[in-house]
Amino acid sequence: MYFYIEPEVSGGFGKNNQADTTVHPPNVSKLHYLFDGWLEDDILETFPCFIVTKRLKNALMQQCFTGFSIDDVEISKSEQFDNIYPNKTLPNFYWLKVTGVAGKDDFGIANDHRLVISQRILNLLKTVNIVHADLEPLKIIN
Repeated sequence: MYFYIEPEVSGGFGKNNQADTTVHPPNVSKLHYLFDGWLEDDILETFPCFIVTKRLKNALMQQCFTGFSIDDVEISKSEQFDNIYPNKTLPNFYWLKVTGVAGKDDFGIANDHRLVISQRILNLLKTVNIVHADLEPLKIIN
């Protein structure tokens, strides 16, 4: 089984982000994630990119999952974040680059640009925090 997952959105692109916005979805070559808030989920999104906490990255790397790679991400906090959470420290985050085929690999991107995960990934995500992510079964039409 496969699922659409729409992770928590805790911010957006920061000033150091580098992307070709003349194409859809934008082709991001350097990701800078600017936090406006954070409800502490371990996977986050800002279209078309995903980031994961170090805890989730380590769990992903310990198993033979398919359809992704891990890269560095620059993170920073907005003024809004500092006003809401003056004493909150963010953990280390990493860029989850999705390279797989939806409905075949453990991670993939559907034709409508939504993230698709396998049952194996969902089982792993249930061991971390994904409280604010929306999940929906993927309907595969043959």
